[in-house]
Amino acid sequence: LSVHLLSKKSSKENKQTTLAPSEQTSTMKRLFGFEKEDISSWHRLVCLLNRPTDPASLGIFRFLFGMLMALDITQERGLSHLDYKYLDGAPVCRFPLFNFLKPLPMDWMFFVYFVMFLGAVGIMLGCFYRLACLMFISTYWYVFFLDKTTWNNHSYLYGLIGFQLTLMDANRYWSLDGLRNPRKRNAHVPLWNYTLLRTQIFIVYFIAGVKKLDADWVEGYSMKYLAHHWLFEPFKLILPVELISLMVVHGGGLILDLTAGYLLFFDATRPVAFFFVSYFHCMNSQLFSIGMFSYTMLATSPLFCYPDWPRRFFGHFPEFLQPILPFVSPAPISSSSCVYPKPPSGFKHKFRAIFTILYIMEQFFLPYSHFITQGYNNWTNGLYGYSWDMMVHARSHQHVKITYRDGVTGDVGYLNPGVFTQSRRWKDHGDMLKQYATCLSENLPQFNISDPEIYFDIWVSINDRFQQRIFDPRVDIVKADWSPFRPNSWLMPLLVDLSPWRTKFEEIEGSLDNQTEVVFIADFPGLYLENYVSEDLGNTSVQVLEGLVNVEIVDEKKNYSLQPGEKMQIPAGGYHKVYTVSEGPSCYMYIYVNTTEAELQKNFTKLSELQEKVRNGTETEPLPPELQPLITGLDDQDSDSSVIDPVVRIFLKRQKRMQEVKKRREASLIERFQRFASKKYYSIRRGFLMTAIALRNLAVGLPPLEQLTREVAYANMKEPETETEASQDERLKDEVGHGEL
Repeated sequence: LSVHLLSKKSSKENKQTTLAPSEQTSTMKRLFGFEKEDISSWHRLVCLLNRPTDPASLGIFRFLFGMLMALDITQERGLSHLDYKYLDGAPVCRFPLFNFLKPLPMDWMFFVYFVMFLGAVGIMLGCFYRLACLMFISTYWYVFFLDKTTWNNHSYLYGLIGFQLTLMDANRYWSLDGLRNPRKRNAHVPLWNYTLLRTQIFIVYFIAGVKKLDADWVEGYSMKYLAHHWLFEPFKLILPVELISLMVVHGGGLILDLTAGYLLFFDATRPVAFFFVSYFHCMNSQLFSIGMFSYTMLATSPLFCYPDWPRRFFGHFPEFLQPILPFVSPAPISSSSCVYPKPPSGFKHKFRAIFTILYIMEQFFLPYSHFITQGYNNWTNGLYGYSWDMMVHARSHQHVKITYRDGVTGDVGYLNPGVFTQSRRWKDHGDMLKQYATCLSENLPQFNISDPEIYFDIWVSINDRFQQRIFDPRVDIVKADWSPFRPNSWLMPLLVDLSPWRTKFEEIEGSLDNQTEVVFIADFPGLYLENYVSEDLGNTSVQVLEGLVNVEIVDEKKNYSLQPGEKMQIPAGGYHKVYTVSEGPSCYMYIYVNTTEAELQKNFTKLSELQEKVRNGTETEPLPPELQPLITGLDDQDSDSSVIDPVVRIFLKRQKRMQEVKKRREASLIERFQRFASKKYYSIRRGFLMTAIALRNLAVGLPPLEQLTREVAYANMKEPETETEASQDERLKDEVGHGEL
């Protein structure tokens, strides 16, 4: 019980009525907030969990949580782009937790989100609190279960906290319900209210730390790329990037998660914990696109303080502000939800104590319950979202091929990866792959493909390992067996025995020049990789690292056998197949140079040097007409001119865009805030306007198409500069990025 009673902070004002003076000074009381005798029997434990406690801290958290959820609904929950996701009539494959769950018509989905938003606002204000909680969690969990592809740990946490608040008396402080009902205003809350929330946050930190004891995290492979972020620039003054990744990102994250819950619990260590936890979450808000999670975790930290901290905090504000601030006095009044010395505890108090203990046990069990739901296990255990294994696994996908075969004619064809769906997470989860294959088999008959068989060839690297197949490409997934309670028979094993090769990868990559790329492949005996080498990749070779392979050049109809250490050139502009013929897995690597891009970069360098010479006057020869824009610049009228050299046109466009990106990155703090606020304003604005249109449609019916078009166009209105900059950023990424092999 020592862990689940993370609730030592009972309100100070109750000490004189519940504790004798000698008991107040005991070591047990000072450290844990209760005496050993308080847990010596079931009756005493019930009294402890229902002990009257100041509602102030819980009320402040309720307000902050409701406010953050109201903001989250318009952003990460997707209200602002709901019509794109649930457009009526669109043939979209979806991935609900239960296949019988279906989205409502689009206008009704807006209504669902509207109810969820009203619930979040009601929680924030403490207005019709219990009803508001039910409105929030019923719609929230419906939307959550409707789409597994959006699952993550913090979305799951929001639902858990919403459920907990539904059962708590969090409207006893700074709430509209308190203004309407004097019996609720400033009334005690039972200690288990704090116990549940504190233990839940402890579990988030501690289990996340335990999951980070994984070898990949400890060795620094999980979040290797993070060390290059600008937030770690101060560390680069004293440490190389490799040590920043290993010691700061991975080592620091591990230690913080393992210790944060304990440090927040004790009075002596809480200030240190506040500093590091706040710094950690502020960094995460900049490192990842995780919506309100960082701010929600910041809002949970004060729960570990004494419950009356808001009274002391707001007591320092000027007296003229007191009417609009949470009240400082009087002391809390008694409540039937709590157990006082007299009368004794009742059935409801015992029931709540049992619920608290069972809930905490369940939350400790769930992250390790994957031996039950074995069908959801892949290379990592379970559906991502409830195991608190945050950021432990990083994946990259090199090659995805979807093959269909007509069950009647035998015709074979290929589908674009992601057709009929808006998500990419199905690539890594067998349960979603089964749902996707079933959906494809239902849609393909519309295109004269009868009784289709669907095969997936998906290559994934997890935490910088070899790219390898995750599912058996020979299995028709439409007819494949899948159960949530049995292991997935068509899941290919992760080749963990090859993990030590990652050290060699770093040596090989370090020996290559900036224009040479490498991809490391591992494959199973009896299988082959079919690949196409673009004509841009004019210098591509394959070299065997382990095992035996046969390389077939399809156009030449020739086969070549390769052993470890041997390599061969692969002709560009054609297909080839690499067969694994050894008894064990084969390992090989593609080494390639994008010759087209390399030549383009060489020309860019020459043009940049010529431009600099013209500007400083060292170039005496007159420029030909096709190079004149190097001096005059490129006007909109000149962008399609046939006189201008195409390379010059690309060079000047790219130069202009890079200057604009640099200008944005070097913008002042005020400019950055204005850009951020503007982006959020137009996003939230669109969500509310589209909701208003949907509610009007439900109330009075659809208007004429012309009117509806004008209304949607008005909702879609954006700040012109923001829209232009976003599209420029995307074009720049496309222009300077490397294509996949």
